[in-house]
Amino acid sequence: MTVDAVIVGSGPGGSTVADVLTGAGWTVAIMEKGRNHLLDPADPRRPAGDYSNDEIKFLSRHFLGPDPFLEPRTFRTGPEDGDRLHVGEVNSIPSTMGGGGTHADGKVPRFREEDFTLLSSYGPVEGADVADWPLDYAELEPFYADVERRVGVAGDADGNPFAAWRSGPYPMPPGAPMYGATLSAGAAERLGFHPYEAPTAANSVPYDGRPACNNCGFCAFFGCPIHAKGDPVALLTRAMASGRAELHAETFVSRIRSDGRRATGVDFIGPDGVERSMDARVVVVAGGAIETPRLLLLSGLDHPLLGRNLMVHFQTISVGQLPERLHTERGRAVTHVHDDAMIDDPAARAAAREADLPWIRGGLVEHGGPSLPIMEARNYPWGPDHKKLMRSSPLRDHLWAFTMQGEDLAQATNRVDLDPTVRDVRGFPAPRITYRPHRHELVASAHHGPRLEAILKEMGATWTVSTTSPGSGGDPGRDFSSPVPQSRHVMGTTRMGTDPASSVVDPFGRLHQLPNVVVADSSVFVTSAGYGPTLTLVALAARAAAALVG
Repeated sequence: MTVDAVIVGSGPGGSTVADVLTGAGWTVAIMEKGRNHLLDPADPRRPAGDYSNDEIKFLSRHFLGPDPFLEPRTFRTGPEDGDRLHVGEVNSIPSTMGGGGTHADGKVPRFREEDFTLLSSYGPVEGADVADWPLDYAELEPFYADVERRVGVAGDADGNPFAAWRSGPYPMPPGAPMYGATLSAGAAERLGFHPYEAPTAANSVPYDGRPACNNCGFCAFFGCPIHAKGDPVALLTRAMASGRAELHAETFVSRIRSDGRRATGVDFIGPDGVERSMDARVVVVAGGAIETPRLLLLSGLDHPLLGRNLMVHFQTISVGQLPERLHTERGRAVTHVHDDAMIDDPAARAAAREADLPWIRGGLVEHGGPSLPIMEARNYPWGPDHKKLMRSSPLRDHLWAFTMQGEDLAQATNRVDLDPTVRDVRGFPAPRITYRPHRHELVASAHHGPRLEAILKEMGATWTVSTTSPGSGGDPGRDFSSPVPQSRHVMGTTRMGTDPASSVVDPFGRLHQLPNVVVADSSVFVTSAGYGPTLTLVALAARAAAALVG
């Protein structure tokens, strides 16, 4: 069988490429190694019906995958740790039809102009590989606008005073705010911060045949039972409705085949365990910044930067307890954010100078409730007081949290490669993550954490505490203070650029070595910025697909 394009991965990037290519008349095969719980292939506008508000299923039983016993990852902070420190779950993004878009709470901010010119705007940092992107915001803006319409994004175009310019408004107005967020936004404003309603890929009104969000409270880490989250549902639905796309769930692509100059197709293992091949004019790789370099390495590709410059978001989490109930179980997981930690100001410059750094940058700060009922119940001692504690809910309905998605600087030593001995259930080498934060992230977190705690105290918090992910201690993969990152934001392992010596792909995501292989996920990122990567990777995927179809 031959198709115009094989797309490896059905998450936001792969789904975007499928939508654009099928709209241009191409035939595509979408291969996803996870199961399909998202939509009915015979009627893609109908939910599969497998999602529910079930904490155990989603948070403990790997319903969206990957199961770390079957598809382990390994981790170390550096070669001095030996082959690995940890085997199991490492910053995993769902392995399921729809990929990471299924479990996200849907925040989709754009990057700002300076995020594409970090080296030019701020200068180099010793020990980091800071670089400019091979494109600027103006080149990507039309694609930002396009994918906001395709996905359906709710937001206030005038809400963020630091936002980059836009060619038009959001397709939908903001949704209902969380009660706690109205308190935290007010406190932040009183202290001089600039909170705003987060742009969200969750419908605030009916859109594109899908209902509005009903604010059930099970948003982050859960699939949406009513398909109010449009990314990647809207994109896959349109691609499937075209009649030119095939979904292949539980299908592991083991190798990209090539004649040495161009890719000719892929080898894959289907749910029956049999290895087969499929020919294609183009291969699109959209497995994410860990699985994409893994596949390229399994395919025998070799480039000095392949797998290197891995970036995650260095999270600073500040939590406080308030005397009043905050009703944290209602609403989307995050309805308000602020950008102030991304803005160069005298206090940040002074903190950088004191640490002997040229500059520091934080990241987007999310306002949200930190817990759900079963997660809360596990933290209380069993016995007669358990019911009293659940009723009074000191560790859920009285807690509020800020999470800063801190900019993580690229370092060539932070990388993804193939573990020398650990294998997955199919017998293929597991991806090995080597990661240690740069001093920049530690200094930025230490600077901004007290500022976040000050907002909590302004809200009336009786106590506050801050921590980070990754942390500096704890049992790898088990404790929250573990050095294993858990941001679910992973970027940078197939860096884009114009020079084949210093980049893996070109500005349109095409491999310098095999130009008909296109990478359409966040692994092409040059910098991590301090914003969630989804909308930017989707805009880049739309741009890459547009280049394919001319």
